Amino acid sequence: MKKFTKKEIFSIPNIMGYFRIFLIPVFCYLYITAESEREYLYAAFVVLVSSLTDLFDGKIARRFNMITELGKALDPIADKLTHGALAVCLATRYPLMWVLIALMIIKEGYMGIQGLIFLKKGKMLNGAMWFGKVCTATLFVGMLVLFLFPVLPLWLVNGMICVMMAVMLVTLCMYVPVFKKMKEEKM
Repeated sequence: MKKFTKKEIFSIPNIMGYFRIFLIPVFCYLYITAESEREYLYAAFVVLVSSLTDLFDGKIARRFNMITELGKALDPIADKLTHGALAVCLATRYPLMWVLIALMIIKEGYMGIQGLIFLKKGKMLNGAMWFGKVCTATLFVGMLVLFLFPVLPLWLVNGMICVMMAVMLVTLCMYVPVFKKMKEEKM
């Protein structure tokens, strides 16, 4: 396994990734213990900070040539952990969110297994595909809206959850041929 240099470990984009992971228990605690709309807004604010950090870490890495192998792994891990934590928090209020969590486990499990298989063969995806980015953005926006507006009508909440599930399912289906093509390529 490759050793990372201090410069890689402590690059600004990677520090932003660690910060996003650090924010997970903060917004979970704020959301789960919230009793008023103002307290839900505090939790949503922390999620918004996390989302903005996610947006800017990649821009900074590309703009200032700070792209690292550690960052390529850290960013999607921070995304997945954040998505999972958001979904579990929201599932305490909205039961349909458990279906999204199950789909998330299937999709991310598939992606993780395929990633490990190809990593052992010395291959890996060269960054996120556009549809993966759309899925990530849809999940962040959808769950942030549910955090920001905790009193939306249930039919609207369930509709939003169904849209997030549809985007996730389409994304999974679009990754299948990508991995199939990688499998067919000669090393």
